[in-house]
Amino acid sequence: MKIIVCAKQVPDTNEVKIDPVKGTLIRDGVPSILNPDDANALEAALDLKDRYPGSTVSVISMGPPQANYMLRETLALGADEAILLSARAFGGADTCATSTTIAAGIRKLGGYDIIFAGRQAIDGDTAQVGPQTAQRLGIPSVTYVQKIREIKEGSVIVERQLETGYEIVEVQTPCLLTCVKELNTPRYMSVVGIENAYKAEITTWNEVDVNLKPEDCGLKASPTQILRSFAPPPKGKGEILSGSVREMAQSLVAKLNEQHVI
Repeated sequence: MKIIVCAKQVPDTNEVKIDPVKGTLIRDGVPSILNPDDANALEAALDLKDRYPGSTVSVISMGPPQANYMLRETLALGADEAILLSARAFGGADTCATSTTIAAGIRKLGGYDIIFAGRQAIDGDTAQVGPQTAQRLGIPSVTYVQKIREIKEGSVIVERQLETGYEIVEVQTPCLLTCVKELNTPRYMSVVGIENAYKAEITTWNEVDVNLKPEDCGLKASPTQILRSFAPPPKGKGEILSGSVREMAQSLVAKLNEQHVI
């Protein structure tokens, strides 16, 4: 079985701040990490590799050269190869252009059975790139996968998470599955894995390597336009009432009256 994992390097959201003037993310000095949902996607792929001898796991990502560090982490965890799609032509891509580029990279890899991707990236939260990539590849996709029930000859049976439960879906392979955190618990890197990962070579492809024209990727192929991004103004501190239940209720009603809420 040949498995591909789509991964993304993202800024650690615990450290992200927004420039109040420009309305853009301040990335200087912010550590980058493997997107959490993509870690679950990678674990799903590695679990299948463990269960089905002879299976291979390839990780593909689009990003700047420093995404190499994240890809080496995936190798340390157990992936067999890592491919970075990196070129100036890819810069400024929205989800449409990003999925076009990733799909082109996957076509070049070829011969896959299952593609895993995270539900969404924490820096964009669109949950669009996975399904769009499947559409461009012409294969079926199932989103919000919380459990892989069975791998059959030519199909996969999964549980798809819903707000009030789940549904069981059988999908033909090759297919693309987007994963939620409930699917599994990602493993840790081993010392041997880390050592081997930093000896490994990361394959880097540009737009020519994946047979894309500059106008078919990056900002030129991105119809999305962001008019403005901003951080909401900080809220004032809350007030804690004290006293008996009756006293607090009377105080609350009085304050709501003052604000003309009631």
